[in-house]
Amino acid sequence: MSLSRPSAPRRPPAGLHHLELWTADLAEAAPAWHWLLSSLGWVAERVEGWEAGRIWRHGDDAYLVLEQSPDVIGDHAERRAPGMNHLALISPDRAVLDEIRANAAQHGWRELFSESYPHAGGTDHTAWYGETVEGIEVELVVPRP
Repeated sequence: MSLSRPSAPRRPPAGLHHLELWTADLAEAAPAWHWLLSSLGWVAERVEGWEAGRIWRHGDDAYLVLEQSPDVIGDHAERRAPGMNHLALISPDRAVLDEIRANAAQHGWRELFSESYPHAGGTDHTAWYGETVEGIEVELVVPRP
């Protein structure tokens, strides 16, 4: 499998090479992920001949894979079990965060901790928390200046 890289200004690497998330239903899950990641500036990539997955690349060259594997067990993630609790991504600013929050439900995301928005993570932490239909939690964080 060869990955083509979009041309974009390079940012210093964050230390993450890639993250692979498995889904029970790619057709159902991919649109929500595409909307969220592209809203944050990630770029979708096409891998010729690979219909079981999708890839989005960040400007620092890290990438996220969403794959429907025949080895997936069940149809729902359980973040309270051992393993990954949630994925935290950076939002460029508060305006983007507010825009994502306003439109998330129409794109398949369920907001978590809405009563504490935007400080569910603490008074010095500006973030939005959402969950996919498969139960994967994502936290979008606005970096402190």
